[in-house]
Amino acid sequence: MSIPAGKLIAIGGAEDKGSDPENGDMNRNNLNFFELGILRRITEEAGGPSARIEVITTASTIPYEVGNNYLNAFGKIGCTNIGVMHIRNREDAQKDEYLERIRLCDCVMFSGGNQLRLSATFGGTTFLKILQDRYRRENFVIAGTSAGAMAMSNTMIYEGNAARAHLKGEVKITTGLGFIDTVIIDSHFEKRGRFNRLAQAVATNPSCIGIGLGEDTGMLLTEGNKMEAIGSGLVIIIDGHNILHSNIADIPDGNPISIENLKVHFCEKGNGYLLNERKFLQEASDGSVIPKRVDVE
Repeated sequence: MSIPAGKLIAIGGAEDKGSDPENGDMNRNNLNFFELGILRRITEEAGGPSARIEVITTASTIPYEVGNNYLNAFGKIGCTNIGVMHIRNREDAQKDEYLERIRLCDCVMFSGGNQLRLSATFGGTTFLKILQDRYRRENFVIAGTSAGAMAMSNTMIYEGNAARAHLKGEVKITTGLGFIDTVIIDSHFEKRGRFNRLAQAVATNPSCIGIGLGEDTGMLLTEGNKMEAIGSGLVIIIDGHNILHSNIADIPDGNPISIENLKVHFCEKGNGYLLNERKFLQEASDGSVIPKRVDVE
């Protein structure tokens, strides 16, 4: 499989998205945008303040508010070449105007909301195929926050109440947008107590690495393999490759799961991780393995 030329930037979220699929209710508590530091990093990776960035608000139920919020936030860091795509359904996704815009931009950013809206709207479309092809072949940036981050992988959590996630069957998984095959991403990880949710997802898909993103925190992925933690919080890695005992295949739905030898890493800003090698990196700002320092007397 060829090494992708593009970059993925998955962000844990923090801005209000208009709805909470986990609780099934509406929230408009905090429309203040979250992390200007991470937006600056997205802009830098996309080519600088003049880069063309297209924001896709499909996941949100308040797309115009969220879109305006992005325009204001990018404007604060000197970016004016920003577009917003209010794609609401599969018919919108096939419009020539939108297809041409994603062919010409330097970066797309998926807003938060409901990740199932993203997979149901874009799955199998020419729109998604263009994005996948550009990510594989070009120095193209795909960013996403919250639901927009969770939908990046091929295996996607779309439902699962954190309080019941230790019970088999309470975590629902489907196919995401498929930019990367080997991970499962969860967002708002610490604040909403989603460790058990991601652990169950990994236990049922142990070939995947679980990536739990805290708020105001992101993960930059280059070459489909090299991760770098960015932002102010933690990126938590859950590795199930060496699981020994697991009862998840044998118990009825609703029973507690039992897992042995699940490996966990905590990554702060600047730490990294190699997905293929399943290796923690103390420093990864350049995406490479940093040799341990040797003190010389």
